[in-house]
Amino acid sequence: MSMANLEATAAAIARRKRIDADDVLALRRCTFGDGLVSRHEADTLFSLDGSTTEKCAEWSAFFLEAMVDYVVHQEKPAGYVSDDNARWLVEHIARDGLVRGDSELELLIRVLERSQRSPEHLAAFALKQVALAVAGDADRPAAIGEAEVELVRRILFAFGGDGHAAVTRAEAEALVEINDTTDEHLNHPAWNDLFVKAIANFVLCASGYAPPPREEALRRDAFFENASVDIGGFFTRMVSGGVGAIMDAYELETDLEQDWEERNKRAEAAARRAERVSAQEARWLAERIGGGKLRDNERALLAFLKNEAPLTHPDLTPLMDKIA
Repeated sequence: MSMANLEATAAAIARRKRIDADDVLALRRCTFGDGLVSRHEADTLFSLDGSTTEKCAEWSAFFLEAMVDYVVHQEKPAGYVSDDNARWLVEHIARDGLVRGDSELELLIRVLERSQRSPEHLAAFALKQVALAVAGDADRPAAIGEAEVELVRRILFAFGGDGHAAVTRAEAEALVEINDTTDEHLNHPAWNDLFVKAIANFVLCASGYAPPPREEALRRDAFFENASVDIGGFFTRMVSGGVGAIMDAYELETDLEQDWEERNKRAEAAARRAERVSAQEARWLAERIGGGKLRDNERALLAFLKNEAPLTHPDLTPLMDKIA
């Protein structure tokens, strides 16, 4: 059907301020009749979503399908979200930097999940929404619950896609912001696990380690969830808790021979590479988590890096010394 048919159908629905199942069928025929969702059609559907007060369950499924199809698949190469489409999406789902509601946040995350690649700032924007949601106010304390932790994990998995993508600087910034603005004593224990693994992924990959799939690097387990760090007992728990399995996911990009002489040569080369690659990231991390009293999950992160990844950048040494 033509664009005129979609506009006429949408106008009639808007006057009633109600969308029912028959309306969704008509809109689906108008929108997907030629197999493509155009920018104008997407704008029309967004306008309709905002102008109606009653919506059937079928509308949500159709709206998400149409919007994801447009943002992810209608520009070449299909599956890659352009900067222009990312900006368009944010303009439509947010006001003053805040996503309008749960359905808009779901749309944002589905775009990240369905795309092969999207701009870094889109995932960072999604994480920022979680940071705003858990910041607290006069009626509730600043804390991140289990549902929000799993939402963060979903966003990180989505942006990582099927490839071996390291956690980005923008994502790490958002995660540290969440950590800084919430009460560590009220946060769900799963947050400690995810925070340590995600920031460790950022540091390790900036230091010359090849990134594993995000789903493997950030998988949930109980080891870091109790991050009240008694450093004396921490390494004992690491051995018994199988933290070596976490590091098994990471490999230096050069092969290390087993004999000590060759290992030292390789380590020196890796250290030089780490200094070249990660100086900016190391300084950022030192500034972000080293300014005041360390939180328990920050101490767990540093203990993990110090014990398991000695080839991190030397700028982190003063921070590591805080847990000595």
